[in-house]
Amino acid sequence: MQAMQIRAATKADLPQIIALLAQDDLGKTREEFTSPIVQSYLDAFQRIQADSNQDLMVAVEDENSVVGTFQLSFIPYLTYQGGIRAQIEAVRVRADKRGEGLGKKLFQWALERAQAKGAHLIQLTTDKKRPEALKFYLALGFSASHEGLKLHFK
Repeated sequence: MQAMQIRAATKADLPQIIALLAQDDLGKTREEFTSPIVQSYLDAFQRIQADSNQDLMVAVEDENSVVGTFQLSFIPYLTYQGGIRAQIEAVRVRADKRGEGLGKKLFQWALERAQAKGAHLIQLTTDKKRPEALKFYLALGFSASHEGLKLHFK
């Protein structure tokens, strides 16, 4: 593995991030990887950049080759005596880089960042159609302590 750096995503990274999101079987059904980039991705990127509770991160080699990505959100709330909850989403590692320990490095960075921001826990959801992801998260020490539910708006 070449020297890898985890840094905040830039607008120039968007095509590679969207490619990662669209790479898996589920992403193929919901993402639109085109050139030029669909405006909704650019709008979302601007909203994320403007929100201090959002960290959209990339793992890069050679400064601009995106090999992984994730989004870390910080949710302030009243329970846990006014705690902060960290939510990690959209974790992706480029197919040719899987099995090299990059996913563990992404999570280590996210865990350290969440603790530094004062979060008392970090949580995630994973689609039931991704059993290999669930095994990975359990191996990292996460526990399936809750049932997650979603309601999609049409």
